[in-house]
Amino acid sequence: MVARQLRERGIRSERVLGAMETVPRHLFVPSERVPEAYSDEALPVGEGQTISQPYVVAASAEALALEGHERVLEVGAGTGYQAAVLSLLAREVIAVETIPSLAESARERLTRLGYSNVRVEQGDGSEGLAGEAPFDAILVSAAAPAVPQPLIDQLAEGGRLVIPVGLTDRQQLLRIVKEGNRTTEQKLFPCRFVPLVGRFGWR
Repeated sequence: MVARQLRERGIRSERVLGAMETVPRHLFVPSERVPEAYSDEALPVGEGQTISQPYVVAASAEALALEGHERVLEVGAGTGYQAAVLSLLAREVIAVETIPSLAESARERLTRLGYSNVRVEQGDGSEGLAGEAPFDAILVSAAAPAVPQPLIDQLAEGGRLVIPVGLTDRQQLLRIVKEGNRTTEQKLFPCRFVPLVGRFGWR
């Protein structure tokens, strides 16, 4: 997976490649999907949600440019896989999941596997977590119709937000950097995520 899907397709960060090599993806998919765990595709995980394609997980993490000291917010925890990857790249990860059953199972799984610097909260991730802000980096693992203003507001100075934005069936992955009272936006690549449901997402 790391050699063919990530390194050959342009993932350069050795820290990200190392994290992707370390996290056992097969432990984050339903038992019937274990044979496909390392395939080059998103997989269904129940409740209408998916675990993202490995390349998208790695590219999103790389775009955050984490050095190890950051506090990171992940919106859309799913099974906890992306949070586990981020936990090896940052000081602290808080993941928010809107679906209670997924939040509970992700929390249990991450604890059992020893990812002690990850916390999973259940709630509307499109609102961020104002009480925990600011964040050095925010990664949104679901597609928004527009960039939620609360996530911009909760970024620290120099903070990075990576988020898929567009229609429900196709989006662009964006990288937004906050500097002073301004943000700069970079389009990374076309993608397809499940919808971000919430006050600042899809209703």
